[in-house]
Amino acid sequence: MTIIPDSHRDLLERPLFAHLATIRPDGQPQVNPMWFSWDGEFLCFTNTTVRYKYRNVTANPHVAVSINDPDQPYRYLEIRGVVERIDPDSAGTFFMTLADRYAMALDGPPPDAQYRVVYVVRPTGSSSQ
Repeated sequence: MTIIPDSHRDLLERPLFAHLATIRPDGQPQVNPMWFSWDGEFLCFTNTTVRYKYRNVTANPHVAVSINDPDQPYRYLEIRGVVERIDPDSAGTFFMTLADRYAMALDGPPPDAQYRVVYVVRPTGSSSQ
């Protein structure tokens, strides 16, 4: 059995926004829409070490992701997972890769590149509608 249903893989392959939920130190959820990529095994997100989300995932690596189909709003994919690695990206290379995926023309890396990291998330479960 695969964690991601074949019927919903297109939501991972299209440049849609994923809502990445993390757990704050006080136990409350925190969620933001984010760019992502999917390589067939891992979901990857870019963020910085100076944001709350970084503090959240370093304290508790369990996350949830929700992606809905903009053409069919009641069709969605929810993925539960664990941040398996946090890779440095101080050149902003992964950010630029995602900018290309989302058709955002940029003249170079973001101004906060020195703080950039990549969250590498291993899916552990999913549900879909």
